[in-house]
Formats: sequence, C-alpha cells, structure tokens
Amino acid sequence: MAEPAKPRLLDQVRNAVRVRHYSYRTEEQYVFWIKRYILFNGRRHPRDLGAVEVETFLSSLAVHGNVAAATQNQALAAVLFLYRHVLKQDLPWLNNIVKARKPRRLPLVLTREETRVLLAQLSGVHWLVGVLLYGSGLRLMECLRLRIQDIDFERGQIMVRGG
Repeated sequence: MAEPAKPRLLDQVRNAVRVRHYSYRTEEQYVFWIKRYILFNGRRHPRDLGAVEVETFLSSLAVHGNVAAATQNQALAAVLFLYRHVLKQDLPWLNNIVKARKPRRLPLVLTREETRVLLAQLSGVHWLVGVLLYGSGLRLMECLRLRIQDIDFERGQIMVRGG
C-alpha cells in the first residue's frame, strides 16, 4: 500500500498558521509573501535556499519594489515562519538586508465637521459600519464579524471576539 502524498508546501503553511490560531488575514498574507519569495528565486524549493536568498529577496523589495518598512517586515515574518515552523530550519541572523525607509508622514486626523460630512454620505449598512468604526475604535474585521449577541444594550458594551 502506497503512503499518502505529503501535503504541498503552501498547504503545510496554511496548516501551520491555523494550528497556531493566527488570523485568516495573516494566513493570506503569509501565503502571498511565501509565493512571491519562491517566484523571486526561480520557483526553487525553499529548503534548497538559505539566508543569502532571503536577504536578496527582502533587499529587492526595498530597493526595486520600493515597499514601506512595514511591508518589508511582513514579508520577513512570513519567510521566517516558513523556515521555522514548516521546514524546521533556523536561518542565521539576517544582517545584510537593505532596510526600507519609513516614510515621513504626519497622521491624518479629520475634524468633527469633516467626519460629520463623511458619515452623512453613507447610508444603510455602510453608515452603521462607519459609525461603529468611528465611535468604538473597532478594527474593520472586528466590526464586520459582530453578531447581535455580541452587543450588550443594557451595559452599552460590545464584546469583541478574536480581536
């Protein structure tokens, strides 16, 4: 009797992410960055690659891809997850990565009047989501996953699950 086929690499990544109870968005992003890493290296299997290829990939994102520092860090986290938790390999410390520069931007804050005008443009479910996001500080997915039993009208509280 033949042994069952070993799951494909990206399926192994998905399983490892789910076992650790990471969010679905994190799973999507990790799979995306691991695919990009593999394609960047000519579709070679990551077990045949090492720290040099990881450094080259991440540096390329900063230099040629012109990505933000947070984006580069997300790609690094995905690739490190792949090596640590799926391939069970430790990469030597990555010191030769060209770091993406953090943009110098001031945070954009709307005035009360601008917020009122913006919310007045929304209606129905979109208005409800907008008001909840503005008034409660919920993240988008936290708000979209709310259920009626998550709202305690007597106490004026919202229960956030899996936040």
